[in-house]
Amino acid sequence: MSRPLPSLNALRAFEAAARLGSVSQAAAELHVTHGAVSRHVRALEDALGRPLFVRDGRGLALTTDGHRLRESAGEAFGVLQAGWTALQRGPRAAALVLGCPGSLLARWVIPRLERLSTDLPDLTLHLSAQEGAIDLAAAGLDAALLLGEAPWPTGWHVWPLAPERIGPVLSPRHARFDALREASPDALLDEPLLHTASRPQAWPRWLAARQLPATPRLGTGFDHLTYLLEAAAAGLGVAIAPRELVQADLDSGRLVAPWGFIDTGGTWALCAARGNPDTRMPPLADWLRRELLSAG
Repeated sequence: MSRPLPSLNALRAFEAAARLGSVSQAAAELHVTHGAVSRHVRALEDALGRPLFVRDGRGLALTTDGHRLRESAGEAFGVLQAGWTALQRGPRAAALVLGCPGSLLARWVIPRLERLSTDLPDLTLHLSAQEGAIDLAAAGLDAALLLGEAPWPTGWHVWPLAPERIGPVLSPRHARFDALREASPDALLDEPLLHTASRPQAWPRWLAARQLPATPRLGTGFDHLTYLLEAAAAGLGVAIAPRELVQADLDSGRLVAPWGFIDTGGTWALCAARGNPDTRMPPLADWLRRELLSAG
């Protein structure tokens, strides 16, 4: 069972000390005493049961756990700061905080931001990379762009955008590229397939749709789809991914998809808290839907 979050004061003290590399500088920034910051950090370490800092000469160095907490705390306080700043500027200037997995953000959303700005000039976005299950309220999000499938959380309003299609891709740099691109899908049963921990069902689902044994021979795994696709582009193996996230690579010839894509039953979706009165959501959903469907 997960424990309640520690106090925001403790997290704020840790984030400042981690960012500045100094308890004294953190105390000065937060207008508290050196001892107060130290007590907050010690309370976090006691609750975690592991150190967040180690001494490094006259300064401090983050442990692995410290780095992870710094990233999470920094992003959370950044979202809070952005939201507060937007509120101070007034409702018309407030950015819509949109969360999405980092792979979607890097490979699909960012390349389209200029067109989005042209088509929806009154919409200002603050984009936040999210990994794992998304809690809209806890993450400080107005909305989220996701690849998923029903059932959705009961407190969400969901705008379905386009069906999810996935398929295997490989690079011309692959050692067996010439043989594989002419082979039938069952040739993949003998390949050590690249995969990602975030979508363990992707390969079995694709193989089953091709009426092949849904027990792939898995090779190297990756935490994030972005790294998975970079490995495939480097010729390290065959990967599997949503078509929209590899379309630019297919168009350029950096990757090829000899065996095609299948519908997973999942969908691209824009999600917000149920009852959210934000009038920017329907136009954004319409724009996202047009972009996704225009690729065919």
